[in-house]
Amino acid sequence: MAMASLASTLAVAAPTSVPDTLAQRIKACTACHAQEERHDAFFPRIAGKPAGYLYNQLVNFRDGRRRYPMMTYMVEHLPDAYLKEIADYFSQQHPAPPPSQASTAGASALARGRQLVLAGDSVKKIPACISCHGQQLAGVAPAIPGLPGLPRDYVNAQFGAWKNGVRRAHAPDCMALVAARLSDADVGAVSAWLGTQAADANARPATTITLPLPLHCGSVPGSTAGVAS
Repeated sequence: MAMASLASTLAVAAPTSVPDTLAQRIKACTACHAQEERHDAFFPRIAGKPAGYLYNQLVNFRDGRRRYPMMTYMVEHLPDAYLKEIADYFSQQHPAPPPSQASTAGASALARGRQLVLAGDSVKKIPACISCHGQQLAGVAPAIPGLPGLPRDYVNAQFGAWKNGVRRAHAPDCMALVAARLSDADVGAVSAWLGTQAADANARPATTITLPLPLHCGSVPGSTAGVAS
């Protein structure tokens, strides 16, 4: 009887076998980048973003071009091949998009945001967001991310990071240049308007982009071969 009781206790105490799969390993990522939207400045959705973009960001965190201690800690010792595997995995996930965000921005601010996203501002030499992020703003493979569905606070925070040099990309850093040309009011207008736009559940990153691009962009393969003068 005692032996049976001991065997039962040992069976309960035995460690659970954890499968060595990528889905299991990336739980460290989904603890923050979960499918459920947080709508805050720190944890954007990464599912469905182009694999090349996700890979670039992981490398940027690892190599110091982007600064966020938790992300640096997670990737600082990971090799390129493993980062590519993680990026490929998330690029193939397409959960339901989050709802649009209500905005307290006034009509003029939202109109300014819409103008900047869809038409840009030629006087300030700011290209339209759609000229790089695609006509549907769903991104362009392999390296340009989509914009609808990103938390408004996250968009604001990233523009601030570019302006302050906390976020950088492969040179030439086109987004740092765009951010430098945007006023704080412009940043707020763009993030507010984007936040009010509902993401299309069926939207996928485009496979081609119209050249020439408005700016040199070191993160986009081949983009420097054809850039508008």
